[in-house]
Amino acid sequence: MPESLQTWAEKVIAGDRRAISRAISAVESREPAGVALLKVLFSQAGKAYVIGVTGPPGAGKSTLVERLAAEYRRGNSRVGIIAVDPTSPFSGGAILGDRIRMQTLAGDEGVFIRSMATRGQLGGLAPTAHDVVTILEAAGCEVVLIETVGVGQDEVEVARLADVTVLMLVPGMGDDVQALKAGVMEIADLFVVNKADHPGADRVEQEITSMLSIAPRSDSWRPPILKTVATAAEGIGALRDALENFRSYGEQNSVRQNRRRAKWRARLLELLRQELFQKVLSEQLQNGAIERFVDDVLEHRRDPHSVVEEIIGKASRTSV
Repeated sequence: MPESLQTWAEKVIAGDRRAISRAISAVESREPAGVALLKVLFSQAGKAYVIGVTGPPGAGKSTLVERLAAEYRRGNSRVGIIAVDPTSPFSGGAILGDRIRMQTLAGDEGVFIRSMATRGQLGGLAPTAHDVVTILEAAGCEVVLIETVGVGQDEVEVARLADVTVLMLVPGMGDDVQALKAGVMEIADLFVVNKADHPGADRVEQEITSMLSIAPRSDSWRPPILKTVATAAEGIGALRDALENFRSYGEQNSVRQNRRRAKWRARLLELLRQELFQKVLSEQLQNGAIERFVDDVLEHRRDPHSVVEEIIGKASRTSV
């Protein structure tokens, strides 16, 4: 192992903020050095409590994450925050709005905040969010908070990464609670009705309660419904207590272990798809080959299924 890679890994594990930032940048840029570093760091990861916070735009996710991070810091836990922002249509990067809104944590050496761009990926997460969690865990973060971009019904990817998923809702959503129930509502381990000082908070709570009564969970957990006013830090302590209750429940009933097993199964399959795609792209689709296949399909000389079977067949023969 090159000494520079070993030194870099040691600095990340020691909590060196510049080394952590460089590590995340290398992973986001898909640099070979970033992958090599992840291989070294992986044995040091896996110990953090990963909390996903999701919900529609305007629910107050950034403020809640900021307050929740401060609550965990009062218990001296090291906290990592991954704030997923929409991709800029001009630069391709994150607009960094979440980091701007979390300025009260900026001077805390026990908190590491990273904004990431979705880069067009659906599900509310950034493509390399899994790897960034690994880096933050290796760097000693005991709690990792993941704030998704504002999500809709089918954007449930955070539940495949987090140990616990918090769904935020707010009064004034009209029928949106009912519209969400077939997707993102089903992944929530805790519900938070934020802006609970606004009219309609009780109605939102009632709608969630009604939904839960007809959709029991296979793990027998009954998701609690909490009310918060994140801007005033009201209800944050109760939220942390509920999160810790779920952590204890998950450890006692193998929920956490089963989720992590499912997470790594999905992650392995995802990485396998990525690597196979890159292999086919680099070995079989060079020098305009893809355009020739497109022309064949466009003119109906060949069907797309046969084309893909040919490409995969060639890739399989060259790998033997």
